[in-house]
Amino acid sequence: MACAAAVVEEVPEKHCWVCFASEREDLNAEWVNPCRCKGCTKWIHQSCLQRWLDEKQKGNNGGPVNCPQCGTEYRIVFPKMGPLVYSLEHVDKAISRVSPFAAMGVVVGTVYWSAVTYGAVTVMQVVGHKKGLFLMERADPVFLLMGLPTIPVMLVLGKMIRWEEYLLSLWHRYSGQQLRGRQMHRLLLDRNFNREHLSVSRTLCGALVYPSIASLAGRLFFQRIPSSLQRTILGGIAFVLIKGALKMYFKQQQFLIQTNRQILNYPESNGEPERDGDNEGGEEDAEDSGNE
Repeated sequence: MACAAAVVEEVPEKHCWVCFASEREDLNAEWVNPCRCKGCTKWIHQSCLQRWLDEKQKGNNGGPVNCPQCGTEYRIVFPKMGPLVYSLEHVDKAISRVSPFAAMGVVVGTVYWSAVTYGAVTVMQVVGHKKGLFLMERADPVFLLMGLPTIPVMLVLGKMIRWEEYLLSLWHRYSGQQLRGRQMHRLLLDRNFNREHLSVSRTLCGALVYPSIASLAGRLFFQRIPSSLQRTILGGIAFVLIKGALKMYFKQQQFLIQTNRQILNYPESNGEPERDGDNEGGEEDAEDSGNE
């Protein structure tokens, strides 16, 4: 009996490393040692381990989970499923894998058909409504499906050409307007001005609105021209030139404002008290002069 009692005393008491409860507190709890840990981290409640697995897997029930102490992968056994549940599980996994690609396809398709619609509206706006419909009805469908989406793309690419900044840079380089003693400052400032930040939203909106502005400018400035296409082209050219001239003028004024700025001297007031350091220095000078 003494030997049996000694053996019982040597068996360590089980403690759950999640909730820190012992086997004395819950005699009906189900315990498990799922890894190679020993000592105080060997045992854990089955229910505590289930909750801990749910937090780690985050809905991915088939994902592997390892012990945070020894790194042993837990052996998880699921109950047998019927053929219907097995099939539904595979369908669910297949849908989860295909969904990102399907969503991307929907986004790309939406952008494509929006570009096609925009291209068709632009054609009718440039050449006229009736003539535009007539041209698109007579054109090859493959050509329309390939050509119409390129219209907004070409407009955006054309909007990204900064020809005004290039001309302004040449003007600054060869005009001889630089002041003496500020050549290097003007040169560096000119480089910073020519590197204007490219706004994606501003570029996109300006490119897509350009056909409407060109059509409106053609009706205002070239009313005598009967062809809608010619009016729109001339109106677009006029708008680009007027806008470019105004932009060059505005940038030049900003350039002159920056290069002609000055830093003023600190205003010294007569009644302002001197600092302690200045007083001490004055006293020392007075003492030195008296000693002399």
